[in-house]
Amino acid sequence: MFKKIITHLSILTICLGKTIMINMETNLGLIQIELYPDKAPITVSNFLQYVDETRYGDLHFYRVVHLGNQPDNEIKIEVIQGGLEIDKHPMELPPIHHETTNKTGIKHEDGTLSMARLEPGTASSEIFICINDQPELDFGGKRNPDGQGFAAFGKVVSGMDIVRQIQSKPEKEQMLVKPVKVNSIKRVK
Repeated sequence: MFKKIITHLSILTICLGKTIMINMETNLGLIQIELYPDKAPITVSNFLQYVDETRYGDLHFYRVVHLGNQPDNEIKIEVIQGGLEIDKHPMELPPIHHETTNKTGIKHEDGTLSMARLEPGTASSEIFICINDQPELDFGGKRNPDGQGFAAFGKVVSGMDIVRQIQSKPEKEQMLVKPVKVNSIKRVK
């Protein structure tokens, strides 16, 4: 395991200053994402390990948050969330160190890709994409009471129309009635 992490960090070192492109093909269409390994090396390395080792075979979007489905939240956000969802999924990797937005400089803007988490240091396989700017998800934001924000590490460069389609799908208490499957996710060579 440690050797794999070192290998991924070595690959990231070679790519410093460059972005890495990912194609995420859903039932609704293609979402292209740009990753920032120079700004968020730990988070990008974690995500790429899921992609490169085909750990995201069950990847799907299952949760949508919009202004109309957060009656108990004073601070409202707009995101779609996906991942492996099942607690202790067999393809899940150990949690990673939390890279805050005040360290990476990557803000939660429209299209930003970030890691979902409970406490800092619990992020693993679950991701979300922001719809519109979401500064309350940055370090110091008030969506999470600990004020640490979430670990942003990339941005959608094409396919925000697909992200918005996913957000508008029928849901019950933020959970999609029919999750949106990611048919394939891979690096763009």
